[in-house]
Amino acid sequence: MLKFDYVTKVYSGGKKAVEDLKLEVEQGEFVVIIGPSGCGKTTTMKMINRLIEPSEGSIYIKGENILHKNQVELRRSIGYVIQQIGLFPHMTIMENIALVPKLLKWPEDRRKNRAEELLKLVNMNPEYLYRYPHELSGGQQQRIGVLRALAADPPLILMDEPFGALDPITRESLQEEFKNLQQSLGKTIIFVTHDMDEALKLADRIVIMREGKLVQVGTPDEILRNPANEFVEEFIGKERLIQARPNIQTVGQVMNPNPVTISVDKSLSASIQLMKERRVDTLLVVDERNILQGYIDVEILDQNRKKAQQVGDVLETDIYAVKKEDLLRDTIRKILKKGMKYVPVVDDENRLDGIVTRANLVDIVYDSIWGEEDAFANQDQ
Repeated sequence: MLKFDYVTKVYSGGKKAVEDLKLEVEQGEFVVIIGPSGCGKTTTMKMINRLIEPSEGSIYIKGENILHKNQVELRRSIGYVIQQIGLFPHMTIMENIALVPKLLKWPEDRRKNRAEELLKLVNMNPEYLYRYPHELSGGQQQRIGVLRALAADPPLILMDEPFGALDPITRESLQEEFKNLQQSLGKTIIFVTHDMDEALKLADRIVIMREGKLVQVGTPDEILRNPANEFVEEFIGKERLIQARPNIQTVGQVMNPNPVTISVDKSLSASIQLMKERRVDTLLVVDERNILQGYIDVEILDQNRKKAQQVGDVLETDIYAVKKEDLLRDTIRKILKKGMKYVPVVDDENRLDGIVTRANLVDIVYDSIWGEEDAFANQDQ
């Protein structure tokens, strides 16, 4: 999809911002470039859409050398999201989202339909189309910035610290939202950040740079387990390296693959009976294809026992779920922060794979905090 072939950028005065960069990015990959200030990460990204011209080497998108393309056409074919968002204050949200499609001479009805379609992806109502940027929160404005980059359906999107100016809660919410969006749409993302936690959370692969040179490339797990050198160790941070040492890393390694479920067409009395038999106070609700629909619990049943006949009439559909490949530490943090008792595990089509409960996590937390001490204590006895 994207290839850097020994790319170098030399600024006036002879300073090499990027030196002999060789890197390939696959279609649909989420690649995060990270490193200390001045390491060349933003220069690297801006060379992709030729906001900065390389001094040496070649950059290819889908096998075509971008240096042979018209700059304007190139930039219109690549999505671009920046920290400052850059929405035009005098334009409506629809006009902001549809800016590139308008430049590409899409008809007005097609632009409007595309804007509505994109708003739905981030759970914003069509009424937002006719508002102006100053009427939106910072998080909503940044969502519009992302949608504008997606509007003309580019295969490649560049993101330069897009969430850096947001408060921590909004930032975390948008990170999750965007990662899910990227996976569902299959877009190739080049994402620049200085935040290692953000990189570990979002990236399929992380590119670590220092003084214009590529130091290490790998999955988050590979980099945590096998940092290339002392610089990478220090940049990652000792705390993250310690957390990475246990063998358990992903949700799939700890989940219970047999959660207690009930189908939408079952009666409430059947639900109560199942809860008694399995000694649980909550049931995950699935359809005939095992796609997660929501949940019911004792409280819901008690409130609706005389009002409804079937599970589908009363289930709660607002439910947070994770995937098997998600990092366990992020799931633990979410469970603790939101006070959740459990989290369902689903696949890309929202089919139920399993469940992670607080009980699943007790032994893991025990081993990670006291495991070694307990072993030493046993030796002393």
